[in-house]
Amino acid sequence: MQVKTKAIVISSLKYQEKSLIVKCFTQSDGLKSYFVRNAFSSGKSSQKIAYFQPLTILEIDASHKNKGTLEHFKEIKIATPFQSVHSDLVKSTIVMFVSEILHHSIHEEEKNEAFFDFLETALQWLDHHDEIANFHLILMLETTKHLGFYPDISEMDFPFFELIEGVFSPLHAVSSLSEHETNLFKKLIVLKFTDSHKAFHITERQILLKILIEYYTLHLDGFKKPRSLDILKEIFA
Repeated sequence: MQVKTKAIVISSLKYQEKSLIVKCFTQSDGLKSYFVRNAFSSGKSSQKIAYFQPLTILEIDASHKNKGTLEHFKEIKIATPFQSVHSDLVKSTIVMFVSEILHHSIHEEEKNEAFFDFLETALQWLDHHDEIANFHLILMLETTKHLGFYPDISEMDFPFFELIEGVFSPLHAVSSLSEHETNLFKKLIVLKFTDSHKAFHITERQILLKILIEYYTLHLDGFKKPRSLDILKEIFA
């Protein structure tokens, strides 16, 4: 089956000497993995390795057999040429971290166009703005809407957030955030990319990042703490 669609590169893994296995989140079919032969070759027919940097937005023409095996690109091109995402140290670190989060979070080979559109818009926003210290926190929380475990905010006036059930509670349980942590979490819930740059101090961002990692770990089977987490903390220290 020939498919033309946009795709966001989630990860790429070198295979043997010259090839790659590339995992993409596609607009048409959700998660797909592709085999790219001779990705490191210097020949004219090779597909450029630069296309497969984390969270690059591609336009692809691909052959999808939909048999649980690796698919193949027929043609690829950059859909959205980033100006700063891969050249700015802070932004590239955020992108590395977010790509790891998505790698360990997205498992379904099914269309989720709303999620794709959200990620595409968020990445374009990141590329064009400089006040980005809270970008990864907002993106992680908003992503839970599309993964099915966004917090229940119907009782947000309660002083404690319970991580396992994802609800606000009047009582503090073993799996609840402290009142201070809950207040920070509430502040994050109402935050948007456009008004986020003065929202938190460094220590508060670190607390929220720890909360979000724990929240993901509790709600996603097989979720692993990103290897780039320490690098991210160092960048924002």
